[in-house]
Amino acid sequence: MQTDYDYKKFGVLYVDDEERSLAAFARAYGDDFKIFTAPSAPAGLKLLVEHADEIGVLVTDQRMPGENGVWLLEHARQFRPRILRILATAYSDMDATIAAVNAGAIYKYFNKPWDPVQLELTLKHALEFFMVQAERDQLLTERKSVLRERMITNRIASLGLLAAGLNHHIGNRLLTVKTVLDLAQAGSGEGSADSLRDPELLKTARADIEKILGLLADLRVAAASPADAPFADEITVQTALGEIIAGLQPALAARRIEVQNEIPDNLPTLQMNRAKFNRLFELLLKDELAMLPAGSRVHLAAAPAGEPPEVVIRLTDNGPALPPDALHLVLDPFATGGKPSEYGINLMVCFFIVHHHGGGLEASSPAEGGNAFVIRLPLKPEPMAPVTDDTQFLQKALFNEQLWEKLLAQG
Repeated sequence: MQTDYDYKKFGVLYVDDEERSLAAFARAYGDDFKIFTAPSAPAGLKLLVEHADEIGVLVTDQRMPGENGVWLLEHARQFRPRILRILATAYSDMDATIAAVNAGAIYKYFNKPWDPVQLELTLKHALEFFMVQAERDQLLTERKSVLRERMITNRIASLGLLAAGLNHHIGNRLLTVKTVLDLAQAGSGEGSADSLRDPELLKTARADIEKILGLLADLRVAAASPADAPFADEITVQTALGEIIAGLQPALAARRIEVQNEIPDNLPTLQMNRAKFNRLFELLLKDELAMLPAGSRVHLAAAPAGEPPEVVIRLTDNGPALPPDALHLVLDPFATGGKPSEYGINLMVCFFIVHHHGGGLEASSPAEGGNAFVIRLPLKPEPMAPVTDDTQFLQKALFNEQLWEKLLAQG
């Protein structure tokens, strides 16, 4: 932390209509501070505008011909809110001093004639405050720059991972379709007609096309962000999950997989997009259907937690525990190792949905056996306003800075 301050790094502007007072101020403090002086409030404001980046503290007398000190302080606050403002006044001007304090126009005030030692300490403290504030502003600017670069880097990395995942899961399925098209184009080539009429090949091609369309539809659901109240639906977790399980019951029954829904009915409601909520748990349960052996069991439980408040939903199964490498794949929805059917791209969609609602998704293999998915969803997620391009990011940063300036100016 900075302990030695350069008190001449920024100047002190002293405004007074008395020439002797100006000379005395410059003589008393010129060795320790960079001093600017002006004989009137308008002249002081003009000097402040001309040396805006050099002045850190403004000291002004209250009683002057024409515009008074409070007038100058208020204009200085509007022009440069961060400049520390000090009012010099006599006891008879206490009403003006109180008004200036209440308006937030001043940092401190002192009585004339001033105490040289006390005023020197006041000027030093004011400049220290100004320099710390300036350093803070610089650090915030640098921080915004770092965050901007990190955001761009993360965006590029995410796009690369997304492209790799889509290439793996969709590209491999398109190979079957390409084979059929190649055979159709070959026409009368030896064996091509018989191969094209192969019902198993056609069945596989049709299934892969339907799978591709389903994957793209799921990605649309995950990526869609309705501008009009994206989290407006009230979700009763127990009821909603019961309906999803009922819809999957034929497939569950065919595999003899039992789903135990022990979600309590007194959970607080979730405020989120219903279509995304439904798709999230449909995909998780479909992954369980694909991964679990026949006769397995899935258990659902939930409880409120956290600050800000959230609901933690735990989905566990009694199937074979996934090895650490497989868990890594489950946790990485962009993983491209193994067959496209392994774990599937469904987890990528689930990650997007949970992230969109400000939550989290974790997978593990508990010591007692089986596998567990823990989904954390805030009761009232904050809308996520994506930055569409760098121009928009810079516009928002500039707007926030202007808003900060305006708030400071208002006192």
